Amino acid sequence: MTWELLLLSAGLSADAFAVAVSDGLCCHNLKKRNMLTLSACFGIFQGLMPLLGYWLGGLFGALMEKADHWIALILLTYIGLNMIQEALTHEEEKTFTLSTGMTLLQGIAVSVDAFAVGITLTAFGKINIIPAVSLIAMVTGILSLIGVCFGKSIGQKMGSWVRFAGGIILIGIGIRIFISHVFP
Repeated sequence: MTWELLLLSAGLSADAFAVAVSDGLCCHNLKKRNMLTLSACFGIFQGLMPLLGYWLGGLFGALMEKADHWIALILLTYIGLNMIQEALTHEEEKTFTLSTGMTLLQGIAVSVDAFAVGITLTAFGKINIIPAVSLIAMVTGILSLIGVCFGKSIGQKMGSWVRFAGGIILIGIGIRIFISHVFP
């Protein structure tokens, strides 16, 4: 069971990792505090959503499965378009700022799929949900921190066009999530 949960955790954190890399690329002014906040936010949301799915699956499971891909698409597209708009202003001194609100939106966007995973965790049989979602949260937090650090180290060496590329990446992730749900 532990290996399955570890693989599930890594799979769930893939979108969070990609968004974290994009944030690191685009936000040249990130400090350690910002990077830790981002990784904690992504980890918390990625752990909280399957917990909610596990507990509330019977009540909201069908509704969430119909809407989660739309939520991710809309939020990631909105954030990506903001990055693209800032990149197109051609102001070299202006950098994309990762605000607390933006971090929260991204945390929600990358974790909506995890709600459905929480519903399916009941299929594992008798599972201790708190350690399971804690593992998901820890793996996501660690991989998100690695991603944002990696993105930042590359982003500092490149020009302002990385904001544009980061926006495209976020929109692409939203589209991929949407397509994977609409055309399984």
